[in-house]
Amino acid sequence: MLKLKINFLLIAASASLSSAGIIGTNSPSLPITTDRIATLPKKEQPSWKTYLALSEKQLQADRTFLFNEAMRRGLRELSNPPKGNSKNRPPLNNPPLWYAQPDALRLAENLVSFQTPAGGWGKNLDFNEHRRAPGERFATGGGSSRLTEFDNDLPRNFGWSYVGTFDNSATTTQLRYLAKVITAVKPSQSEIYRASFLRGLNYIVAAQNPNGGWPQVWPLEGGYHDAITFNDDAMVNVLRLLRDVSNGSDEFAFASQSTRKLALSTMERGIDCILATQIRAEGPPTVWCQQHDPITLQPTSARNYEMPSQSGSESAEILLFLMELPNPGAKIVAAVHAAAAWLAKAEIHDVAFKSMGADGRELVASPGAEPLWARYYGIGTDLPIFGERDKTIHASVSEISKERRNGYSWFSTKPRRALIQYAAWREAHPSKTAGP
Repeated sequence: MLKLKINFLLIAASASLSSAGIIGTNSPSLPITTDRIATLPKKEQPSWKTYLALSEKQLQADRTFLFNEAMRRGLRELSNPPKGNSKNRPPLNNPPLWYAQPDALRLAENLVSFQTPAGGWGKNLDFNEHRRAPGERFATGGGSSRLTEFDNDLPRNFGWSYVGTFDNSATTTQLRYLAKVITAVKPSQSEIYRASFLRGLNYIVAAQNPNGGWPQVWPLEGGYHDAITFNDDAMVNVLRLLRDVSNGSDEFAFASQSTRKLALSTMERGIDCILATQIRAEGPPTVWCQQHDPITLQPTSARNYEMPSQSGSESAEILLFLMELPNPGAKIVAAVHAAAAWLAKAEIHDVAFKSMGADGRELVASPGAEPLWARYYGIGTDLPIFGERDKTIHASVSEISKERRNGYSWFSTKPRRALIQYAAWREAHPSKTAGP
């Protein structure tokens, strides 16, 4: 099978095909609404109506809880939680005995205090500082500081955003940390952590939509947050957690049989969603978009500069997850072979994306450099595409602003790791057709 290897000259040529490199405009993602549900076949509508109603009910319950809490304390305004980042997320790689130490337990108690009434957690929180105080918000908001009325990221409710999310490894990280603490302490000390863990697991189950996918935020926040979210590996993180709970392995040995069965069935529905969302253009299946519409399952947009496309980085992580499954069925095997073939075809050779001083980052010729993959590829063209804050879509990264070139991960090497693993995986799972 001939492998198409994209190189620097091909990228440059694609950019010259249109004036100024603008090849389209990004359209906003559609939320889940009663009107959209009404377009579905009648037999599918009840489950979606129930899902939407449950979300609205939980959203109101979450907001009412915080309002009543503030009223009881006579607070005139809510306080904001301590902001964090990836560097101060709850640690998951310490020795097992560490999780029974006082510092670990204090962190666990703080973490539990920030669990939303629905059972999830906000993102970018620093749980090291203190326990949540009455009237303190559950989330920092998490939206861009550059929002305008024309942004796709505009929240439906100002002051209430990302209150329960899978973005930036939120919720899954907290549940993994709690499992380690539960395993490390005596059963008599673990009750509060077990209760929190089960609430979090039930949150995951409730957030799963009727198509088997997970939104970025739940209760639903509207806009692209309602989409099935592979972005930043959100859904894969959920599936890996469910897999480990269902296996009862390592720190999840405490999970009951009923909990394990629930995790397994929920994971299996999620895998079915992955298979259903694999992009099929004019030819064999390819890979996945960062987000897929929850109703139609089609690729959809997120922020202004994140357009419907074929994703290099997120698709690589999906591929790695599918290859981790111990006994993949024929559909999974076929999906893996197809995705690996596309990623092999989409390699970008002899270039580097690096800082050019005052001009910012640029894609430059670099013979012999490690292969790269673009974050986005056009569906049907398989050529890299790039987005701007004004929603324009470009054929060349050099056509977008320096702010966007410097402030976003337009290229990745992650698919290389997936393809290396695939080379061994396909020996045990040969394709019925020629592979890459």
